[in-house]
This record gives sequence, structure tokens and C-alpha cells, in this order.
Amino acid sequence: MKISIITIAYNSESTIKDTINSVLSQKGIDLEYIIVDGASTDKTVEIVQSYGDKIHQFISEPDKGIYDGMNKGIQLATGDVIGILNSDDIYTDDKVLKDVLHAFDETTDAVYADLVYVDQKNVDKIKRTWVSQPYKEGSFKKGWMPPHPTFFVRKEVYEKYGSYTLKLRSAADYEFMLRVIHKHKITLKYLQRVIVKMRVGGESNASFKNRIRANKEDKMAWEINDLQPGKLTFIRKPLSKVGQFFKR
Repeated sequence: MKISIITIAYNSESTIKDTINSVLSQKGIDLEYIIVDGASTDKTVEIVQSYGDKIHQFISEPDKGIYDGMNKGIQLATGDVIGILNSDDIYTDDKVLKDVLHAFDETTDAVYADLVYVDQKNVDKIKRTWVSQPYKEGSFKKGWMPPHPTFFVRKEVYEKYGSYTLKLRSAADYEFMLRVIHKHKITLKYLQRVIVKMRVGGESNASFKNRIRANKEDKMAWEINDLQPGKLTFIRKPLSKVGQFFKR
């Protein structure tokens, strides 16, 4: 089984080497690595090009944001399974993708796992841990979602149900997972281990103002899909993250 990993980058010269090295270090897999850059003005393009043909596909051009870049990467991907690792994230070890692929069987549409948030400068310093838990139908109404950097999906899922909407600025990944898991009920498997280190500072959590906007976008995700959330969905979703600070 072939796996395509897509990295979205923009002015990522300070972190993208770590990301690339963590992908290229993966062992025992048939890997296609795609990098989509949004016309960076720093040394990002130069760094990516220094890896030569180890990067199987690379484009650098203006885009409409991170989700537009993801959609471009999905269109380029030829693997059976697609994963997305942004340019400031890294895999925890060299067996991550092998374990992910091993979790797939003929009836599995997607695999997800656990994630740790780490310090911007010291990726060995864990700030909080996102333990996903096994999915139960209706979990999205209780505020549940899997961490997107750990979410690996068969390409045919994108082909059947579509990719990322550009209507949302920071919650298109939530909307996509809500759509395919909760609405269309794809089959999931939980890989119970930490596979991604994610640097702190994501856009939706960068400020209180951004958190309010993210909450509005979460509501839009349900509306876009003509779905009815639970009475406390939009309270329980941010509150579910509180426990992450006590899991180090």
C-alpha cells in the first residue's frame, strides 16, 4: 500500500527541515512526499529544493490559504492513503507511517492517533497531550474530534466526499472530519500511540478573539452539512482540551 504525505508551507524556513527529515526518515513503506508552498518569500523554497528528488512533487505558487494548499496536494497525490503534516510539525519516530499503514485493513477508511503539543524551539518539551480515545457514533455532538495531523484517509474518501472547503478559515479540517465521519460514517481505526509532535501556536488558539471566531466556524461546519449539533457541543469542544494540560 502506497502512502502520500502532503506538507503545506509558507515562509517556513525555521521549521521545515525538521518536518522534511521526519517524513524522509520513515522506514519500511512505499512513500510519496508532496510539498505545496504558497509562494514563500524566505528561504523555504531553497531548502525544499536542496532535497532534490527525495521530494517527489513540489509546487510553489500563490494560493488561497492553507486549505487550498491541502486541496492542491490531494489532487497531486497518487497514494492509496493520504496524510497531511504541516511545516512546523514532525513525526515522533521513524516507524510512524509503517504503524499507520499496518492499522489499515480492507474495511478501514481512516486511521487516527494521539498527538503532543511541544515548545516552538524545543520539540522535546511537551506542553500538553491530546489522547484521542476510540470513536463512538455521536461523539462529535459531545465535542470530540481526532487531531487532524494524525488523521490518515484513503484517497477514495476524498474522491467520494470531497476535500477541504475554502469557506472556513481555520475549521475546514474540523468540517471535513465532521462530514466524513459523523455524516457519511466512514470506518475508523484508532492507533493508540503518539505519532505527531505539533508546535504550539495554532491559529484557532492563538488568541481569545481567534477562539471566538473558531467557535463560530465550528457552528458553520454543522450548518454546511445540514447537521444538528448537541445542546452543549460548542461548549464541550473547547472544554475537552482542558484535560490535555494534565497529560504530559
